[in-house]
Amino acid sequence: SGKKDAVWEGERPMEILLISGMSGSGKSKAASFLEDMGFYIVDNMPAAMILKFAEFCIGSQGRYSRVALVYDVRTSENFTELFDVLDQLRKMDCTCRMLFLEASPETIVRRYKETRRLHPLSDEGVIPLEEAVSREQELLRPVRERADYIIDTSALSTAKLRGELLHLFDAQGRKGGLSVSVPSFGFKHGLPMEADLVFDVRFMPNPYYIRELRDKTGLDQEVYDYVFSFQQTRDFMTKLEDLLAFTLPLYSEEGKTMLVIAVGCTGGHHRSVAVARALTEYISRLGYQATENHRDMTRS
Repeated sequence: SGKKDAVWEGERPMEILLISGMSGSGKSKAASFLEDMGFYIVDNMPAAMILKFAEFCIGSQGRYSRVALVYDVRTSENFTELFDVLDQLRKMDCTCRMLFLEASPETIVRRYKETRRLHPLSDEGVIPLEEAVSREQELLRPVRERADYIIDTSALSTAKLRGELLHLFDAQGRKGGLSVSVPSFGFKHGLPMEADLVFDVRFMPNPYYIRELRDKTGLDQEVYDYVFSFQQTRDFMTKLEDLLAFTLPLYSEEGKTMLVIAVGCTGGHHRSVAVARALTEYISRLGYQATENHRDMTRS
């Protein structure tokens, strides 16, 4: 992927993103991912209507604060109207940017052959596919030159495309949009089926055998302090934190949106609960959205 130099200073109340690019480059997929990120998506809006729509959104008191417009410019060789609209939008009380998606001609030809769709510039199949793709590439060159962001999807998987968009447009500031769930559980009640990673903490000293701690849980400070009073617990957490600091960015880069890290002990009352709580706090400090839940804490 590539990006032209563009500087946008400060937060503005409204964000408009124009999505354009070559047929078969992934505009529809990009729009779907942006919708998941909080953008309101409008498909194929004519340039003449964009300004009126922008004025409506600006006056909506935040209801439409992030808008992405999928703009199809393939049917016109005169982009003056589009460029005038861009210039006017950038003078309004909003942030306006344009994203251009492209792919190599070979990739687009392959994608069209796989789907058996007609290219929009093939004139119902009269023009050979390779020629139609080449014509579109040349036709869109002026639009590409005006883009603020350019993503080449030739070698991008769906997950990688999503990762690129999150990197550029995720306003939540989350690490690649990755959310982490940390459930505690008891092995005697079975493994959580949704778990991606499972860590067994039954090697730690068990508070169950301490009479005054038996009826408490890992959420109680006395139990938490007991579990973490042992060097082996602290060493385990150091190694586990190192592992997650290394792997979480890789999961995020791959486009994973939810990771479930399960922590288990015998009954799911003491050790797993305390470790799950500490692990959730650590993951949150790394900048990820992290939540804890304790599946078996109240079970006998």
